[in-house]
Amino acid sequence: MSQPLSQPTPDSRRPPVSKDVHWQRWLPQMAVRQPISRRAQIALAIASVVSVIGLYSLMSYRQHLLQPSDTTLPNLSQFIAGWKRLVSPDSEGDIWLIQDLTASFSKLGIGLGIGVVGSFLVGMFMGCSTIAEAFFVPPVSFFAKIPPTAMLAVYLAIFGFEDSLVIAMVAFGIFPTLTQSIYQAAKSDVTDTAIFKAYTLGASSVEVVWEVIYKQILPRILESIRLQVGPAMVFLIAAEFLLDEGFGYRMRMGQKRLDMSLVYSYLILLGVIGFVIDWLLIALRRRLCPWFGRE
Repeated sequence: MSQPLSQPTPDSRRPPVSKDVHWQRWLPQMAVRQPISRRAQIALAIASVVSVIGLYSLMSYRQHLLQPSDTTLPNLSQFIAGWKRLVSPDSEGDIWLIQDLTASFSKLGIGLGIGVVGSFLVGMFMGCSTIAEAFFVPPVSFFAKIPPTAMLAVYLAIFGFEDSLVIAMVAFGIFPTLTQSIYQAAKSDVTDTAIFKAYTLGASSVEVVWEVIYKQILPRILESIRLQVGPAMVFLIAAEFLLDEGFGYRMRMGQKRLDMSLVYSYLILLGVIGFVIDWLLIALRRRLCPWFGRE
């Protein structure tokens, strides 16, 4: 006679707990992408900035204990002295900060303008025409794989040590990647159904491009331009390292003299200016495309 089966106890029905998850008991339980309050966001942002400043201050303090005249990690007094040199007239009556801002960002603006307009025209043409797509995809894809700074020798041979060198570096530096982004948006973000419906309703090809494709991908275009501002500033500084004016030139001279307070000051200015441009482009996207979201 078979023995009756024993009933499972509550503990035997419970699945075994992996030892690897015990550490989770000591961490706050938060779901993925769980939102936090606005006050917590501001507090964490302030904490991150304070942490960076505190870490730098500690490193600078330790360095000056070993060598009080050190300038590789300038302290507050050295930063103040560097800023005074930036905003005070030199022996020729020029103010370095104004001179460099005018020189650098006039070239950056022209280069970005040329690059954005060219990328928009070619990218839209590729996304709307299969003939243009077949013609432009190979060269655009090829040049997108070449680091723009690696072509600096080519720009020097063509443009020389002139302002056009910086403008070309910025314009052609952002052109391939931005063109590909606009092309992919025009091709993928607008369905064939939407285009066929527009033609069915009597729209011309120009109206389809403008009313259906362009207006649909406008937020993607603005987002792609926003993401190219950082690389454009990299190309700007790289080209100006070879010239005799602008942020890149001033940073090169500061590095030669080990005047790092000047270099760090310009780095901070570049970060602030880039942040302002980024914020302005986000505000423009929200103004023109309120339906796209507020990220």
